[in-house]
Amino acid sequence: MSWQDRILQPDTAVEQMKQKAALRALETIESGMKLGLGTGSTARYFVDGLGAKLTDGLSGIVCVPTSEATREQAENLNIKLAPLDELQRLDITVDGADELDDALRLIKGGGGALLREKIVAAASDKMIVIADDTKKVAVLGAFDLPVEVNMFAHGATARAIAGALKATGHSGAVKLRGGDTPFITDGGHYIYDCALKAINDPEALAQALLSVPGVVEHGLFLGYATAAILAGTDGLEEVGNL
Repeated sequence: MSWQDRILQPDTAVEQMKQKAALRALETIESGMKLGLGTGSTARYFVDGLGAKLTDGLSGIVCVPTSEATREQAENLNIKLAPLDELQRLDITVDGADELDDALRLIKGGGGALLREKIVAAASDKMIVIADDTKKVAVLGAFDLPVEVNMFAHGATARAIAGALKATGHSGAVKLRGGDTPFITDGGHYIYDCALKAINDPEALAQALLSVPGVVEHGLFLGYATAAILAGTDGLEEVGNL
């Protein structure tokens, strides 16, 4: 039985698209690499494929997971894991995105793992984004922008976030994810989702959000992605340098 026969079998056209992108990214992986493993519905196909390929000759791979969910998946597939502090630098991180534009700027954090995802991406020589082609947009912002915040006085932080939005020419509701039963990240924080519709200056907004006391991190990934593999009904589109 080949490794391709041991991987997940998607049951919808969209899921098949996601898997195609993940398996194309897997072709860039060589024995001995240190990898960042992303989180989310598309990244899980990459992790699944990596686990299968490790039984088919790929060797010497060591990985850092970006969430507890990815950690559990990787451990179940006998993928070797190590702390980022031990590995220090990674060859490639492969992760999904909630949105990306032509400049490979991203919105991430729909799954709530944005802090660890950004730490791992920043420690990687390359970041390959894998997604279905519906995630590519002309202007970021249709997907609500997640902002991870400390639990302490988080309502005050939310009000300051709204002020930062206004100061950079943006507006929209700022809502606590989960409402009365807030979503808690792997880092023990809350997430506020900002319904902006369009982000006219991602760089300015990123700086403004990080200046707010209580903000731990935001879901704008600027300058991290080096390539993207987008799967559509007509095939794969590759952007950037694989």
